[in-house]
Amino acid sequence: MGVYNRAPLEVERGRGARLWATDGTEYLDCVAGISTNGLGHAHPELVQAVKDQAEKLWHVSNIFRIPGQEALADALCESSFADVVFFTNSGTEAVECALKTARKYHSANGAPERIDIYGFDGSFHGRTYGAINAAANPSYTEGFGPPMQGFHQLKWGDHEAIKAAIANPTTAAIIVEPVQGEGGCRAMPEQCLRGLRDLCDEHGVLIIFDEVQCGMGRTGKLWAHEWAGMAPDIMAVAKALGGGFPIGACLASAKAAKGMTVGVHGSTFGGNPLAMAVGQKALSLINSPETLNNVNEVAGYLKQQFAGLQERFPDVIADVRGKGLLIGIKMVPNNREFMALARDTQQLLIAGGGDNCVRLLPPLNLTMDEAREAVARFEAACEVAREKLAA
Repeated sequence: MGVYNRAPLEVERGRGARLWATDGTEYLDCVAGISTNGLGHAHPELVQAVKDQAEKLWHVSNIFRIPGQEALADALCESSFADVVFFTNSGTEAVECALKTARKYHSANGAPERIDIYGFDGSFHGRTYGAINAAANPSYTEGFGPPMQGFHQLKWGDHEAIKAAIANPTTAAIIVEPVQGEGGCRAMPEQCLRGLRDLCDEHGVLIIFDEVQCGMGRTGKLWAHEWAGMAPDIMAVAKALGGGFPIGACLASAKAAKGMTVGVHGSTFGGNPLAMAVGQKALSLINSPETLNNVNEVAGYLKQQFAGLQERFPDVIADVRGKGLLIGIKMVPNNREFMALARDTQQLLIAGGGDNCVRLLPPLNLTMDEAREAVARFEAACEVAREKLAA
C-alpha cells in the first residue's frame, strides 16, 4: 500500500550511528529508526542475544509459560512503578492495552460509565483505531468513520479545562506523552505532571503515560516521568526496548490492572522468546550508569551547540526544544525540505515532526566525536539553507 512518503534512499546495512546506502554512501544516522535503535545499528550484544535465542525457540504462543517473558517482566517492574506487564509487538498495541486497562479498571470497580479518556493536542499514540482516536489528529482519523465514543482532547496549558475534564464523573483516564515526539518535541513541565497526578488522585482518575518514544533512557533517565518525581498508573513502552526488534509492553500497577483477568486481552506473538531475549539485553544495557550518563553528557553538549546555531542562524532556526536526546528544532524554512537538504548535501539523517520541527533522535550511545560531527553537518546544512533562502 502506498501509505509511506519514503525518502529516495535505499539502505542496506548499519553499524552504530552509521548507515550505508546501496550505492555505498555513508550517512550519520540521527533518526535511529525513529528513536528505536537506542543502541545504534547491529549492536553486537543484541545481535548475539538474537542469535543465541534463535537456535533454541522462536514462538510457542501464550498458552505456555515463557521464562524469558517472566524475566523481562520482572526487570521492567524492578525498574519502574509497575507490578504487572503485558507484552505486545509494537507501541500502538501497548497503547491499546493501556486504554482497555483503564476502562476495565473502572468497570471492575462498579463504574462502567467511566469510559472517557482525555488526550492532549499534538500527541501521537500510534495508528490503531483506539490510538488514533486518543490523539485525534485529523490527518490520521479522517475517512475512518465516526470518532470512537469517549475520546476527547485538551490543549496544553488550559488548566481550567484540564481540571474540569478530570473532575468529570465519567472520566476514566488521562493519556500523556511526558515529552511529545511527533508533536514537535514538547516537554510537559514537571510541575504540570505533578499537578496532573494530584488532580487524578483526588478524583479517582488513572494516568496513562505514553513513553514509547521518550522512554527507555531517551531523556537521560530510564523513564521520562522520573524527572518529575512521580509515576503513572499505566505506561506504554516500545521502540528502544527491542533495540530495533519489534516489541512493546504495557506496564501497570496491580491496582490499575484489577480488571485485566483471564481472557479479557491477549496476543499471539506478544512476548515471544526472540523478542524477550533481545528486550532483556537492551534493557540491561540502556538502564546502566554508563548509558544514562552518556545521554546526559551528549545531550548537554548538543543543547548548548544548537542554541548557539539558533543565534547564528535566526533565519533558519526558530526554536530549540526537547529533552535529553529527543531534540526538536523548529525551522524557518519547510522542515521536510531541510531534512532532504541535510541528507543530500551533508549525509545527515534527521526526522520530521509537528510544528515545522525536525527531530534528532540519535542512539543513546552516541559518542562525543559523533555529536560534534552531527553539529558540524547540521551547521553546514544551515549554511546551504541560508543560501537558498537568499537566492
